[in-house]
Amino acid sequence: MLIAFFLISNLISAQNDLNVIQRGNTYWLKHSDAQNSLYKYISGQAYQLLEERREKVSGTALLNDLQTRQNRVREKLIDIVGPFPAKTPLNARITRTIRKDGFRVEHIIYESQPGFYVTSSMYIPETTANARMPAVIYCSGHASEGYRSKTYQHKITNLVKKGFIVFAFDPVGQGERLEYYDPETGRSVVGGPTREHSYPGAQAFITGSSQARYMIWDGVRAVDYLLTRAEVDPDRIGITGRSGGGTQSSYIAAVDDRIYAAAPEAYITNFTRLFQSIGPQDAEQNLYNGIKHGIDHPDLLAVRAPKPALMITTTNDFFSIQGARETAGEVSVIYKAYGKPDNFGMVEDIGGHESTRKNREAMYAFFQKHLDHPGNASDQDVEILSDDELRVTSTGQISTSLNGETVFSLNRKDSEKLLAGLEESRKDLKTHLPAAVSEAKALSGYIAPEKIKEPVFTGRIQRDGYMIEKYFLQGEGDYVIPYLLMIPDKPNSKALIYLHPSGKAEEASPGGEAEWFVNKGFTVLAPDLVGIGETGPGVFRGDAFIEGISYNIWFGSMLIGRSITGIRAGDISRLTMLLEERDDTDEIYALAKGEISPDLLHAAAFNPSVSRVALIEPYSSYRSIVMNRFYDVASIHGAVPGALKAYDLPDLAASIAPRKLMLVNVHDAAAESDNPEEIEKDMEVIINAYRYNNASRSLIIESGEDMNTFFSRWIKD
Repeated sequence: MLIAFFLISNLISAQNDLNVIQRGNTYWLKHSDAQNSLYKYISGQAYQLLEERREKVSGTALLNDLQTRQNRVREKLIDIVGPFPAKTPLNARITRTIRKDGFRVEHIIYESQPGFYVTSSMYIPETTANARMPAVIYCSGHASEGYRSKTYQHKITNLVKKGFIVFAFDPVGQGERLEYYDPETGRSVVGGPTREHSYPGAQAFITGSSQARYMIWDGVRAVDYLLTRAEVDPDRIGITGRSGGGTQSSYIAAVDDRIYAAAPEAYITNFTRLFQSIGPQDAEQNLYNGIKHGIDHPDLLAVRAPKPALMITTTNDFFSIQGARETAGEVSVIYKAYGKPDNFGMVEDIGGHESTRKNREAMYAFFQKHLDHPGNASDQDVEILSDDELRVTSTGQISTSLNGETVFSLNRKDSEKLLAGLEESRKDLKTHLPAAVSEAKALSGYIAPEKIKEPVFTGRIQRDGYMIEKYFLQGEGDYVIPYLLMIPDKPNSKALIYLHPSGKAEEASPGGEAEWFVNKGFTVLAPDLVGIGETGPGVFRGDAFIEGISYNIWFGSMLIGRSITGIRAGDISRLTMLLEERDDTDEIYALAKGEISPDLLHAAAFNPSVSRVALIEPYSSYRSIVMNRFYDVASIHGAVPGALKAYDLPDLAASIAPRKLMLVNVHDAAAESDNPEEIEKDMEVIINAYRYNNASRSLIIESGEDMNTFFSRWIKD
């Protein structure tokens, strides 16, 4: 035990020696928060975009101008959420009916898309009148049981007791619609609702779609179903929901004008306050490039004006009450311009992320007024249905009773169409590859550096045969890139950028791979790219922190039209420029390992100054992420939202031809197993491009453990 302790202590000490901005407990104070650099940079860009939006919106209170913006927002929402699928038969069927005192509950399954089953329940008050009744759609928050949560059942039953038809449906990934359900444990294998949303939601973003698209469409089809029922007054339809249900009710009401009154609860704030506080949330709550296109929470309500809307909030919610108040102030302007100020309101109560009596009664009163169904708005004690009474399917899960489509399977079908388009385009590599590189720049949010600042020198270590100098360089934003410069006593005029997913120190110890290259005469630059090593991963994890990977920070980059890969590729280009300025460097090589490989691949495709590229244990393609139900979560930070609309990683690798490229131990991004045939398919476009350029000898594809032999072959002239 004592020997192990000293070994670990020595290892930690050696790694600390390689720190650039921190030595033990001593920091460069200006960069003492460097580990949060990535989040701060992404959020800073979000603030800038949101301020530009605010200045445009606050410029006028004239109705004509506000209506023009309404129309633009409506079109933009449909554009970035859609395209929605065609409306197909709902094939709705009542599985059983439960009768209670004063109302009945019909359990219903409908298909929002063919084979995409939605479990739902319609609560219908007993009435002797033949008149049609108002209906309220209830959207569930992130409760694993969906609308069966006792909190939601209390409000649903109160509404039905007050004479409203209530139609509640399970969000995908919740209730009886778990998409990763394990029959042996009775639970999801990926985790709770936010993970059920974010795990397939990331795949949807890679195709340029979103988790929200599927969930909103479920709600639109819920309205379609209500309109088939003779009991429902089509002119008196409302929608509400709390937390994640507040998200859904906001989105659904924003895109479906058949909903007359909307009362989202415990969700609406604004993106500025969201980024400043808890950060972007699960995939359900993010629209593809939403902030980039000027969409903020107030737009979800203002786009509906002058139809009635009520914001239901609490003062101590983790969704910022300050943001909610600011949103209410913005939205009230358009209602006043329409001459309907009483159609919009905000209620707040003291409390956390919860449902309070005051807020429930405000919601009841809101629907009683605006759906023209007056009555007593007091919150009543009610009997809650049992778990058995609330079961819709025969087994309690769609996956074991009907085995229908999932977000993954539907998105996979969309991906197949995109991939077929790529295959067709690849038939003309001369045209396809330049176009793919151009699209990759735009979709990744890459910003080519124009100049670099002088690096800051922080220390030096002498080793046998070489010197290690420690520096930091300003990155794309107001953050630094710490790096080690390993300078051999006998340089060969060649430099290597060495990228490791664990950071600069991982292979910079004596005997490490970086030293192997130094001993061959290479000047090696090993950086901590933003979010890695001394600059990461930061305190922000979010509600979709899966196997050590924060999906939420990746969602944040997507909201502003960027990607983590695009940002890092720009910084790799900065490091390339730094090496180009050195008198002892005539040629620049670059090597990346594992999940950081896409960062280098983008940078090398965009920057011809990198003469040779080596990718060690890279995943083969974005295709392999979206086409596999289970995938390696470590691949997500290297993925570019929307990429498959125009390119994939093999296209970037192919564009490097005729420069020398080595790929070692390429694997599939599937979590379960590699598929050699699919990997070969990904390699085919690369091989064809090198043949086309008469450079087949410059392409090395290897597998095995003898890395030194592979490196020797790669650096050989």
